[in-house]
Amino acid sequence: MNLDAFKELLTPLGQEALDAAAQVAGDDPVVAVTRLRRRYDAGLVSAALTQAGLRRRAREKFGADADLMYFTPAGLEQATRREVADHRARRVPAGSRVADVCCGIGGDLLALARAGCTVEAVDADPLTAAVARANAEALGLGDRVSVRAADASSLDPAAFDVLFADPARRTARGRTFDPMAYSPPWPAVLEMVAGAEAACLKVAPGIPYEFVPAGAEAEWVSHRGDVKEAVIWCGSLAGGVERRATILPSGATMTPDPDLGGAETGPVGRFVYEPDGAAIRAHLVAEVAAAVGGRLLDPRIAYITGDTATPTQWASRYEVHETLPFSLKRLRAALRERGVGNVTIKKRGSAVDVERLRKDLRLSGGESAVVILTRIVDRPFALICSPC
Repeated sequence: MNLDAFKELLTPLGQEALDAAAQVAGDDPVVAVTRLRRRYDAGLVSAALTQAGLRRRAREKFGADADLMYFTPAGLEQATRREVADHRARRVPAGSRVADVCCGIGGDLLALARAGCTVEAVDADPLTAAVARANAEALGLGDRVSVRAADASSLDPAAFDVLFADPARRTARGRTFDPMAYSPPWPAVLEMVAGAEAACLKVAPGIPYEFVPAGAEAEWVSHRGDVKEAVIWCGSLAGGVERRATILPSGATMTPDPDLGGAETGPVGRFVYEPDGAAIRAHLVAEVAAAVGGRLLDPRIAYITGDTATPTQWASRYEVHETLPFSLKRLRAALRERGVGNVTIKKRGSAVDVERLRKDLRLSGGESAVVILTRIVDRPFALICSPC
């Protein structure tokens, strides 16, 4: 879809075609195109059907809002889930003037506007900027948002209360995990931060610690067990801690305990806890271990063990039924003895190829089990468990 085709979707005729496309979205593509071509030209039909399909996919991220919003394929893939964007926006004081220098299709600027901020946004791509502008209008937030096609450098951070930046993490070769390959690149982002009173930077969860500016707070956010992003809070938005983990939708948050040393290690107990990914990324495994009264299986691996079943939203808990030094033959025999035919394999600190192991086990029983592959004091082990 190009900019002209998108603009046509915003006309009365385009809106009519989009409503018609929503009625046939999910039908056989040939049947859908044939039905719509009776009333609309080929270009409008293509744009309307594409948009209807994207809206259906977007419901998982945006809920009911998706049926009113507009998307591009890349913009939808990179857009922030609404619950995550809303969580982040709640930390920005209502009434703030925010510069969004890489707005994409507008998921974050919508959350900021809902939180009571006024947002001036830019995106280097004219089509993406037009989509973001249309989304603000569609959701009744146009009076709090202005969007134009321009480079990030066109906004002066010093003229705003808050700088928000979500630098693009895709190149012509696909997703990049190197902050120096972001667009704008990391040095340019930090130059904008230096001129801002406060800043919020959305980055990939795997950002190396050395890229976090001095004095900033790095927050890792997970949603229903899946780590979605890291957020770097700078200036007056930093919370006085270096690291934080947050889990959604509960909103529970965890920060380092200055009185807590490193977690103890010890033998496998009755239960194994797998910490939430946000806590692992934020190096808060010792805090999770303390919360459940547990100990690490190995000082370098984020599996916690204990003898009591302590409820926690910071870790998944598994009951351990058998612990054995890892070998394919021994593990296969143990699982077959238990009648296991369906196995979930988890690993940390193990070089085993999970899919190959699954095939090599050749299981056929009616029971289920969780197998945890890990290393304990430099020796590979397999733990046969069941989820609690």
